[in-house]
Amino acid sequence: MMRMNFPVICMVAFVFAFGSTLAGQSENPNSGWWSGVIINNNCTAEEAFAEAPKCTEKDVPGAKLVLYDDTTRQMYILDPQEPALGHLGDSMTATGTVEGNTIHVKSLKMHTSIGLVVGEKAPAFSARDQFGKLQTLETLKGPKGTVLLFFRSADW
Repeated sequence: MMRMNFPVICMVAFVFAFGSTLAGQSENPNSGWWSGVIINNNCTAEEAFAEAPKCTEKDVPGAKLVLYDDTTRQMYILDPQEPALGHLGDSMTATGTVEGNTIHVKSLKMHTSIGLVVGEKAPAFSARDQFGKLQTLETLKGPKGTVLLFFRSADW
């Protein structure tokens, strides 16, 4: 059985959680992609994190559709609104540009799966671990391959 260092696992989870934000950015620091859940702006980020029913209520007068990123607890108004219609509560990825708290949507796609497809190679990455040592996919590879465990930290 391959033994992995718990801090290394945490570092790898961090890389994939926050690396996706960096990987989604292009030369224009305002363009990229953002993932989250479509909710209405009738609730706060705390209510969205707690999955309050009011966040996915339909037909709320004056409410706008937003993409709630539960990793950063940010809410982004979607412009235009039309691509998000009918997707309250759905997990989506938006591409486009961000200006303040508004994403100018180029495309909006529903998540259909999580993670890599079986047999798909993990993307190359590099990040410093808690000891300042540079870690990459190659440095973490064991004799029988690499197993990456992802978990979300509790926010209690």
